[in-house]
Amino acid sequence: MAVDLPALVADLAAESADLDRVLAALDGAAWATPTPAAGWDVADQVAHLAWFDEAATRAAVDPAGFRAEADALTAHGEGFVDVLAAAHRGRAPADLLAWWRAARREYLRVLGGLDPATSLPWYGPPMSAASSGTARLMETWAHGQDVVDAVGATREPTDRLRHVAHLGVATRGWSSRVHGEEPPDGPVRVELAVPGGGTWTWGPADAADRVTGPALDFCLLVTQRRHRADLALRATGPAADHWLDVAQAFAGPPGAGRQPSSPAGP
Repeated sequence: MAVDLPALVADLAAESADLDRVLAALDGAAWATPTPAAGWDVADQVAHLAWFDEAATRAAVDPAGFRAEADALTAHGEGFVDVLAAAHRGRAPADLLAWWRAARREYLRVLGGLDPATSLPWYGPPMSAASSGTARLMETWAHGQDVVDAVGATREPTDRLRHVAHLGVATRGWSSRVHGEEPPDGPVRVELAVPGGGTWTWGPADAADRVTGPALDFCLLVTQRRHRADLALRATGPAADHWLDVAQAFAGPPGAGRQPSSPAGP
C-alpha cells in the first residue's frame, strides 16, 4: 500500500480523537475499570499509549537516546510493558488524559515533518516513519478496543481500519517468527469487506491460500482482541489457516490473545 504521509497523520489524528471522545466522557471511577487485558484497567491502557507515543517521538528526534533507553527497558525481559504500566499507576485520570493528549500532539507534529522512508529504531527491528505512524494507529485502535469493551462504549468501524489490516498482512512472516517458526513460502490472498462497502485486497488473485471476511474481524484477529472462533473469517488452504491461528500485528513476545466467546474476558 503506497503511503501518503499527510493522510496517515490525519487518520491517526482522527483515530486519536475518536478514543479521546470515549475517555473524556468517563468519570474517575470508570478509569479503574478492568479491561480485557489481564491486570490492566482503563488508566493502564492510556498510560501505555502515552508512554509509547513519547518513545516513538524520541526514536525520531534522538535515536541514540532512544536506543539506550530501550536497552535498559528490555533488560527487564518480555514483561517490560507491565513494568511500565506499574510505574504509572496511581496517577489521576485527568493527569493521564492530559499526558496522552500532549504526547500524541507532539508525535503527530514530529511524524508530519519526516520523510516516510526515514528509518527509526524501535524495540524490535527498525521501521520506517510511515510504518511507525501505522503502528501508532494500530495501537490506538487496539487499546481503544480494550477501553470500549471495558466501559461498554460503542464506536463505528471506519476506513481507517485499512491501516490496521495492512499491518496485519505485512506482519504475516513476523507472526511465524515470533512463534519460533520459519515463515511459509507461499502467498496468501486476502480479501476483506470494507465497513462502508467494497473490498480491500492483498496478494495475488490466483493464490491457492486465501483469507476472506469482514475487515473489522480481520483487524480484531491480528491485534488479538477477539478469538478466531468468534469471528466471521474464512481461511482456505493450510498456510492461510495456520496464519489465522498465530496472527500478531504488534511487536513483542507471542500474545496470549482472548478466549473464545469472551470478548470482554481476560
